Amino acid sequence: MQFGVVFPQTEIGADPGAVREYVQAAEGMGYSYIFIADHVLGADPAHHEHVVGSYYTHQSVIHETFTTLGFISAITKNVDLITGILILPQRQTALVAKQAAEIDLLSGGRLKLGIGVGWNHVEYEALGEDFHTRGRRCEEQMEVLRALWTQEVVNYEGRWHRITDAGINPLPVQRPIPIWLGAGGSASPIPVGRVLRRIGRMSDGWFPSFPPSDEGREAVARVRQYAVDAGRDPKEVGMIGRLRLPGKQPEDWLEEVEGWREMEATHVSVEARRGVLGSVDGHIAAIEEAKEVLGI
Repeated sequence: MQFGVVFPQTEIGADPGAVREYVQAAEGMGYSYIFIADHVLGADPAHHEHVVGSYYTHQSVIHETFTTLGFISAITKNVDLITGILILPQRQTALVAKQAAEIDLLSGGRLKLGIGVGWNHVEYEALGEDFHTRGRRCEEQMEVLRALWTQEVVNYEGRWHRITDAGINPLPVQRPIPIWLGAGGSASPIPVGRVLRRIGRMSDGWFPSFPPSDEGREAVARVRQYAVDAGRDPKEVGMIGRLRLPGKQPEDWLEEVEGWREMEATHVSVEARRGVLGSVDGHIAAIEEAKEVLGI
């Protein structure tokens, strides 16, 4: 099982020196990957009730995902880069294919594109995309991405996409780049059936939002069965659990990791966000302590 860190961008500020310090420290400690969230816009809770109390508002520092990964790829050597998650349906698919291919090329094949459908309709409105069809479009987008990453010239005719004798150049190192799915949220951690089916049928891996639990184990079993139903080996579908450090003792960390191990998670993301930390030094100290406790 591999361990990575959730990049605490909302808590270490916009200073590029802090970004450099954090990611190089994480790589130096032996963490396998950096997991970075995505939002293009933050909504003002004074005018948008659905973000009142949210971790992501217009006041949150959120670096642009692909630009930041380009920077991180240049200042690291081995650590994998995972978008967790890129809100795919609010973006133009061919442009995402181009940007992701470039990150994969410049990093030497270190990208995993984690995608999801998001929850903030304000972003979709501003970016000119339909919030209500995002799940259905996401499946077609996955097909288009894989075609553009593996073929020099693509012809594709779908419900939402049309590509006529065109392709991206350069192609990525990985052909195709792995696509992982984020699913569930704080309000509804267990994804609905159609989302679990999408994971088992189409994804290279997924990021559950639930902790190890009986309900979680049932969801994992369903994903694996959906993979079998699609003619796939369930072991082809990776799983990244999340270990939130704040408010827990080291013995709780060990117990939770063991729960993910029993559920056959392939990775665990260590997250120190949403606690009392507010500086890059504090976040580095937190992942250093986790490294020692977990034996990374």
